[in-house]
Amino acid sequence: MKILVCISKTPDTTAKIAFTDNNTKFATEGVQWIINPYDEWYALVRAIELKEKDPSTIIHLVTVGSADAEPIIRKALALGGDEAIRINSDSSDSYTIAYQIAEIARQGAYDLIFTGKETIDYNGSSIGGMLAELLDIPFVSLATKFELNGTAATINREIEGGEETCEANLPLVVSCQKGMAEQRIPNMKGIMSARTKPLKVTEPVAVEALTSVASFELPPAKAGVKLVDAENVAELVRLLKEEAKVI
Repeated sequence: MKILVCISKTPDTTAKIAFTDNNTKFATEGVQWIINPYDEWYALVRAIELKEKDPSTIIHLVTVGSADAEPIIRKALALGGDEAIRINSDSSDSYTIAYQIAEIARQGAYDLIFTGKETIDYNGSSIGGMLAELLDIPFVSLATKFELNGTAATINREIEGGEETCEANLPLVVSCQKGMAEQRIPNMKGIMSARTKPLKVTEPVAVEALTSVASFELPPAKAGVKLVDAENVAELVRLLKEEAKVI
């Protein structure tokens, strides 16, 4: 079986967020980059678990990004990927990214494609669905559990107010979230072997982007906490009615 895991480079969750070029670009200076947690902790680790059950399984990693994404993809290789592919494009358009990955997926004839449910920077949750549509194969989103029996998959996914169990045959695209697997840390053997594992760079295919960034905006600063004396019930009620507007 061949598995393709989609990997995205995202800012560390503690990074200070700022924008440049009239609020149209993310300010990258001094930012620490990481593997998107949904891609690493759930999609990649579940693929590794499947490989541990069936050593003949091949895991390829794919990312869409410039050369500065290579340390991130190398870390993913250290965790357990066999080969990596970097598509040399710096687009933030979801359709463009999905289109590039779809081209790689067609060439590789993968049985299973894992993505994280979303990236923590854009929170778009759209790549998996677009990818499945472009490849004309089934898509299951928000998966919390994935089991495979031959070419038949059983997937548990989160729905409003509960959980749903789906069954589908490979090939298949699955977006993964919490519950799919447990985070792992690369060991020294993995880190050393990642240096020599293949990392192929391909040029993007021509495609017209469907979206562009008009501007970014930081959320408004949180208001300070107001303390009300325990005996001053009237003031508390006034604040709730006039400022908090919960009554």
